[in-house]
Amino acid sequence: MEKIVSLAKRRGFVFQSSEIYGGLNGCWDYGPLGVEMLNNLKQAWWRSMTFRDDVEGVDASILMHPRVWEASGHVANFTDPMVDCKQCKARYRVDVLMDELSLKKKKDILREMFPTEFEGQQKDERIESEFSTRFSNEATVTDALKKSIPCPNCGNKGTFTEARQFNLMFKTFVGPVEDTNNVVYLRHETAQGIFVNFMNVQSASRQKLPFGIAQSGKAFRNEINTKNFLFRTREFEQMEMQYFVKPGEEDKFFEYWREERMKWFLELGMKQENLQWHKHEKLAHYAKAAFDIEFKFPFGWGEIEGIHSRTDFDLGNHEKFSGKAMKYFDEQTKEKFVPFVIETSVGASRSFMAFLCASYDEEMVEGEMRTVLHLHPKLAPMKAAILPLVNRDGMDDIAHNMTKDLQKYFRVFYDDSGAIGRRYRRQDEIGTPYCFTVDSQTLQDQTVTVRERDSMRQERIAMSKVKEYLLEKI
Repeated sequence: MEKIVSLAKRRGFVFQSSEIYGGLNGCWDYGPLGVEMLNNLKQAWWRSMTFRDDVEGVDASILMHPRVWEASGHVANFTDPMVDCKQCKARYRVDVLMDELSLKKKKDILREMFPTEFEGQQKDERIESEFSTRFSNEATVTDALKKSIPCPNCGNKGTFTEARQFNLMFKTFVGPVEDTNNVVYLRHETAQGIFVNFMNVQSASRQKLPFGIAQSGKAFRNEINTKNFLFRTREFEQMEMQYFVKPGEEDKFFEYWREERMKWFLELGMKQENLQWHKHEKLAHYAKAAFDIEFKFPFGWGEIEGIHSRTDFDLGNHEKFSGKAMKYFDEQTKEKFVPFVIETSVGASRSFMAFLCASYDEEMVEGEMRTVLHLHPKLAPMKAAILPLVNRDGMDDIAHNMTKDLQKYFRVFYDDSGAIGRRYRRQDEIGTPYCFTVDSQTLQDQTVTVRERDSMRQERIAMSKVKEYLLEKI
């Protein structure tokens, strides 16, 4: 993970926010290459979602009427229990604290709190199962925090405060007066902007069920424990699609979208062994069923996308709170009903990080270590590099003209600095899939050498075919 974070800063993918002032924890800036890759990722998602007959797009406001968040249940329910260590003043989310306990610590806690039942050797599977079962309610968790769970920072036991509920939504005010009548929230998810526009979109597009509405954009969560680079941050980008279906058909479309979303990651170069499904046993207040696609990060498995069967909770509540009808009229059956919803919610920031991790590789080539990002060409920030072998005999002029022509269609990079092998290595490190070299033979027959990143194979093609070659490969 340290190597990936180092590369991300050194080559201009991701910088710490406000770094010259010491940074702001949990906030990151995307550099020249990072913003290209992030935009490519969002565009790949957008095309897969909306370049079809049954999904429309929207771009809703970040600030919404505060009643939206009351209707969604997030004013009341979007809270996490927090504890502080009285010794070192460190603050933790209780669920994260429990999840991150090692197997050995879980054994020790069970033996300390239930000595007669866990005095001998126990299988690891039983320890995990018993720990989850016995510490599934607030009372036993509180008991464990008071007696047996050590603070990860200072190691002391019995130093945690009572758990307090903490709302994760950022609060601000509209207008010059900061009072309770002017409170608004920065959205913590993009989904509600879709739900409140359901009737607008359906009426304007004349879509019939089933159909979806997609949106990508910024979301904000006042996370206490930000960690693992881009994995848990306070400001991030989401790509969400809500698919509206007739009640009774939700299970069929739930399975359909599970299959589609897993396929998307595989088509963009993820390996199957680095992806897995995680089924939610404990469901959110709006959900009938929920699965996560998890990626194997260097620090372990982590969620990158959630597929949820949200029932009619959201539209039903917005109808109740707003007093406006949210029912769909089925012209065939002459029925009016509130649609059920299948949600696909993927983090653009987390997916960006996952694709960086999945593509990062180090390998020995001719006695030298090569660092390479095996990014899918669709995601690569630069699609090609144009390299004059030397800056003489007109090779640099040809390479410059070639760069200008290709820049009308692709992000390409001109590089004439250093030995050709060194230039190849620089492009490998940022994931550029193809390098085109202008050399002395180009002057004779108008061909260039194309070198492919992953195999490092080289071939000659006509200079006039370079654009066609890149379009086909990308």
